Amino acid sequence: MRGITLAVPSKGRLEELTRAWFAERGLTISRPGGARSYLGVMEGEADVTVRFFPASEIARELIRGNIDIGVTGRDLIHETSETGPDAVHFARSLDFGHADVVIAVPDAWIDVTHLHDLADVASDFRSRHKRWLRIATKYITITRQHFAKAGIAEYRIVESLGATEAAPASGVADIVVDITSTGSTLAANGLRVLDDGVMLKSEANLIVSRTTEWPADKKAYLNDLLKRLGAGVL
Repeated sequence: MRGITLAVPSKGRLEELTRAWFAERGLTISRPGGARSYLGVMEGEADVTVRFFPASEIARELIRGNIDIGVTGRDLIHETSETGPDAVHFARSLDFGHADVVIAVPDAWIDVTHLHDLADVASDFRSRHKRWLRIATKYITITRQHFAKAGIAEYRIVESLGATEAAPASGVADIVVDITSTGSTLAANGLRVLDDGVMLKSEANLIVSRTTEWPADKKAYLNDLLKRLGAGVL
């Protein structure tokens, strides 16, 4: 049987919480080569190879089928590819890493409380300001899909490379699409989330690739592992 490759976040709080989650279920993940090593082991599971990757890379490699199973945010699967959710199996949410992808507008836009109000603003923006409505975001795929469903086409995305919430105050953009856990950072920058502005609720998930090869014996081993973790089988 070909072994299974499990990818877990490589650093920070996500790594700590992921390893703790597996340990609570009797599967201890260690990093024999130290914090700089990208190779790990799962004690007692010789057929599982553990790799440590950034969360965004885990999403990409799951979709491509280069790793079998991994822990990453639901938002990153949706953002990495329009077809990302179809390429994976969300086996289980892990109850940490909670955050929402939201649409936030300046507090001064008192008449803009819902997405349909924003649609009116977008269509009116060019005639008033001689330019497109500008949206600062790192979530380009999610933004385009959500706005297309809402029938909003008259806008321009400004790709955010830094603190997205600061973009309106600095004049770089008019509104933002950003990820938030509490909304406090947005509020501190004079922004508020639209009443129907939550585009995607996200948290860390145990995710299985549908695009990798799953011969019968490998799939049987995977499903046994998933059952032990209280996760949905493939």
